[in-house]
Amino acid sequence: MNFLPNIIFACILAIGVGYFVKNVKKIIRNIKLGTAINRSDNSSARWKNMFLIALGQKKMFSRPIPALLHLIVYIGFIIINLELLEIVIDGLFGTHRIFSGLGSLYGFLIGSFEILAVLVLVAVFVFWIRRNVIKVNRFTNSELKGYASKDANTILYFEVVLMSLFLIMNATDIHFQQAENGNIISQYIHPFFNSFSITAIEIVENIAWWLHIIGILIFLNYLYFSKHLHIILAFPNTFFADLNAKGKLDNLASVTNEVKLMLDPTADPFAAPANPESASAKFGASDVQDLNWVQLLNAYTCTECGRCTSSCPANNTGKKLSPRKIMMDTRDRLEEVGKNIDANKGIFVPDGKSLLNDYITPEELWACTSCNACVEECPVSISPLSIIIDMRRYLVMEQSAAPMELNTVMTNIENNGAPWQYNQQDRLNWANES
Repeated sequence: MNFLPNIIFACILAIGVGYFVKNVKKIIRNIKLGTAINRSDNSSARWKNMFLIALGQKKMFSRPIPALLHLIVYIGFIIINLELLEIVIDGLFGTHRIFSGLGSLYGFLIGSFEILAVLVLVAVFVFWIRRNVIKVNRFTNSELKGYASKDANTILYFEVVLMSLFLIMNATDIHFQQAENGNIISQYIHPFFNSFSITAIEIVENIAWWLHIIGILIFLNYLYFSKHLHIILAFPNTFFADLNAKGKLDNLASVTNEVKLMLDPTADPFAAPANPESASAKFGASDVQDLNWVQLLNAYTCTECGRCTSSCPANNTGKKLSPRKIMMDTRDRLEEVGKNIDANKGIFVPDGKSLLNDYITPEELWACTSCNACVEECPVSISPLSIIIDMRRYLVMEQSAAPMELNTVMTNIENNGAPWQYNQQDRLNWANES
């Protein structure tokens, strides 16, 4: 018996899975660069969110038509790749359709897979038309130029190739076609190969089989470089999402520590913090290391769908702010920091850059109205607003770089106890007006 194909298959599988695991470890390392935050409360609500939002795609259905198409692609791709288990066993042990012994159940599953494959092809075609012909506004923003735009189309092409290879593989499997158990779609493709010799058909089947599994492994590893990493990260991201009411802001630990210091009569007011460079001693965030790990997970999970930006009132009125760009910039800077650590043997060497100014400008941050529209619209529970707020805090409390109008308001509150500029003795004069 010739074991060479099995050995080659095992090597390809090991390389593909090994490279994927290596990149997953990088992602986990980069996310852990963020500051600590506790998201272990109310586990029942978190599990519910994960099943409804990540698995059930509940928030997608605010726009029913693209949601339905996306659901078809999502379910089709995930379910069809359940067949990957059979392919792996066949590849490692030299068997052929090892699960075909399940009889009618096997036929039902493969038949369902074939129908889903066709539906996926139709949905992908519609998505391609919307992105490249109709050119929906949220797919043409400036932040989607270059690689981001190519990435979206690359995934669509991947889907077409993988689904087509799956159907061709089934259509050219002579034994599968003769069994007439599950070949609901492929039976209509099979006649296209009638002019081929049996040997030629077997060659086509083998080529389609090998390309299908290699394509899946390439796709798996492409996820690390793609916005479609959300296929995996949407689940932890929705689980660890903020359960507080929208609009409720968290208290900064650094501010709390300062207040405690002020209230402690034994504390030395002139004592410097133990580590002034640590994120816990900083007010707000200027770089990715100052953000918490959930915010960094948000950045990696961003689908770049643009629903946040299309619903942003600031963006809709011509302001520079794009919540999608905030997430993409955060991810790009995090990747840059990660590569710095890799190049310097596990240690980050200051590179003179930061998320603030080098990637995100104060103009973008101050354009935000804090309305939470972006958070409400995100289909995977990402919060661009939390990053914006933390970077604003840094501008105000570390750099005193708030806009003039805001500085005026804060000065009035400090001096007059109100946002308006008038004497405190005149505050109740309105009550005397007839």
